[in-house]
Amino acid sequence: MTAVDFDIVFVALPQIGRDLEFSEQSLQTVVSAYTVVLGGFLLLGGRAADRLGARRTFFAGLAVFGLSSLAAGLAEGPTALVLARAVQGLGAALLTPSTLKLVTTHFAEGAARNKALAIWGAAGASGAAVGALGGGVLTSLLGWEWVFFVNVPLMVIALASAPALLGKDAATGPGGFDLPGAVLATAGFTLVVLGLVSGPEIGWLTVRGLAAVVLGVVLVGLFVLVESRTLDPLLPLSIFRNRNVGAATTGAFLFMGTVGTQYHLFTTYLQTVLGYTPLTAGFAFLPLSVCSLLASMKLVPLLLGRLGIRSTLVIGMTGVTVSMVVLALGMSVDGSYWAVLPGVLLWGTSAGLAFPALFVSVSTGVALERQGIASALASTAQYLGSAVGLAALVAVATAGVGPDATSDSIVAGLRLAGLVAAALTLAGAVLAAIVLRPRTETAVPKAQTENA
Repeated sequence: MTAVDFDIVFVALPQIGRDLEFSEQSLQTVVSAYTVVLGGFLLLGGRAADRLGARRTFFAGLAVFGLSSLAAGLAEGPTALVLARAVQGLGAALLTPSTLKLVTTHFAEGAARNKALAIWGAAGASGAAVGALGGGVLTSLLGWEWVFFVNVPLMVIALASAPALLGKDAATGPGGFDLPGAVLATAGFTLVVLGLVSGPEIGWLTVRGLAAVVLGVVLVGLFVLVESRTLDPLLPLSIFRNRNVGAATTGAFLFMGTVGTQYHLFTTYLQTVLGYTPLTAGFAFLPLSVCSLLASMKLVPLLLGRLGIRSTLVIGMTGVTVSMVVLALGMSVDGSYWAVLPGVLLWGTSAGLAFPALFVSVSTGVALERQGIASALASTAQYLGSAVGLAALVAVATAGVGPDATSDSIVAGLRLAGLVAAALTLAGAVLAAIVLRPRTETAVPKAQTENA
């Protein structure tokens, strides 16, 4: 649901704006409030999973996410909705690393974990497409409130069933939360994400734009300095001795920066150029969602077992690169959905391969007591990449496109942004090929190298 919730709101935004009387400039805060808090608190959520236990953190995240979803659906004004969305982001920041740690600690490294992470990754890989479709259906049939209300019964079912399905947390051992590190990391990443999502809306030369990014980067730099001198750090820098962690974190940043933005670019093409309604545009993502699910659940375990992490990830990211080129070339003013469908099918299949492989990589060779922070690190890179990619690629797509832009100029901008995204994704594939260990080196003994 945390993956779906990131995109399900997009389709409902116009109706939310009308009903709650948001201004044109403030409507985007419905999305950014969730993104900013989620991106800022992920490392703290990962630390909570490692120190308090993944099961406890998971329960806390479910409760926070469910209650805030109810509050969002009941909101009667802009302030109430934005605050509820911010709390939703906090719940998601607790849920994301704890769910991944529950998977990685309950399944031994190898085939069993690969299969479990493939199922987990299927939800993430198809989440945006499911969100776009679900948002269109719910908004059209029941109203915008139900893009939030739909979370409540799901959270209730999860809270009711999880105690019987999840074993008790193992003893976590001594150690605290590293308060100075937690404050610096949370403030730093929150400001960076705030600046990145605010810059395109209100202008980069503002306090909420470039100034927030610069201050956030300074705080993140101080965070790294503090971590290097702390006996029990929030983020042990020794974790980067594991090449898989560094490569997966960078890969997640690049992958989500391009693939995450591709949803926005493709939606713009469908609705602005082809004239699709939100509901029809949502259904246009259905083939992508199906391909992502099938690739993640059927192909990923097979390829990981036969080829290893590096080859699976390189195949997935290279496929995404090709799909972006095919999509860009298929866009035209008088085009049709059939012209871009081959790119959509390849996009869904390739993303379904790459997304789970990234998180298999980041968990491989990492000690059990550090699985929470490792997953949070990759997730933080994922959401930072999404924010950076959206800001940069939308700027490319809209450069020179004014309020009275013609369809020709809009398509030209979307094509250019798609080709730039393809180049960046290809760079991520090359990086994975160079940095990740070959298949014969991925088996790491329990005495983890990054603990040395």
